[in-house]
Amino acid sequence: MKPLSKAGITACSNGLPLTSKEQINDLSDILMKMGLVPVISPCIFENSEGYSSGAKERGEALMEFYRQNDIDAVFDVSGGDLANGILEYLDYELIRKNPKPFFGYSDLTTVLNGIYTKTGCQTYIYQIRNLCASGNFNARFETAGRQQRNFGETMLQGGDSLYRFSYRFCQQQEMKGIVVGGNIRCLLKLAGTPYFPDVRNKVLFLESRSGDRAKLETFLYQLKQMGVFQHSAGVLLGTFSELDRSNKYAIENLLMEAADNPSLPVAKTEEIGHGGNSKCLVIGKEYSFRNHE
Repeated sequence: MKPLSKAGITACSNGLPLTSKEQINDLSDILMKMGLVPVISPCIFENSEGYSSGAKERGEALMEFYRQNDIDAVFDVSGGDLANGILEYLDYELIRKNPKPFFGYSDLTTVLNGIYTKTGCQTYIYQIRNLCASGNFNARFETAGRQQRNFGETMLQGGDSLYRFSYRFCQQQEMKGIVVGGNIRCLLKLAGTPYFPDVRNKVLFLESRSGDRAKLETFLYQLKQMGVFQHSAGVLLGTFSELDRSNKYAIENLLMEAADNPSLPVAKTEEIGHGGNSKCLVIGKEYSFRNHE
């Protein structure tokens, strides 16, 4: 990826509450100080009644950034439930002919995988609001500082620190393939649609913010019954915030029980997901994972 100089900031899922305006202003200031000019979409915030822009309007706002030749990348700052509504309003041929990096996480799993599936263009699991510190907790400021250093080194100086993350194997010792996936709940919104990625010989990435054992088992068994674990080249697990906090169940154990496939490679990383320390994972990129022990 070439160093970025101008980026679109949008919200394809739920609009941010009006109380988030200060954070978006802080984000804009941080980017400007780095030398990256932000262009803010008109669809960032909820309206005064708490409603987001319509799906067609949010989709058009994203496409406008693809039409502007001076926009080098697009960063989505939203999450929630609404992102899949824009998929039918995107011009995939225009995106394919004018590719530019699109970043988002959580509910943006639908758009990240929809764009990759329809165009073959790589997309990026990453939340740019991680550059901002909130509250008075030193750990958050330290985390935001690391994010800013990694982001600047990677996006503006041609480095790769934001893409480097650690992992460990839970089953088997290696796997290789193009990565697809994202938030498990949001990925399953694409089931039965033309936007669900072809998982054959792919590495499936899964993470989640919410979800207790019962809910996650339901999602995992649905993926199994769709044939995902039978045909994929392996599974990379990110963080599962609610389950991890319970300290009762390990997501890798739930996955291996549901998949019931000892030959399926399974690896786990603590550095991709909803945490403020999250690194960036590329949808559509081929990765090789090996046990380094």
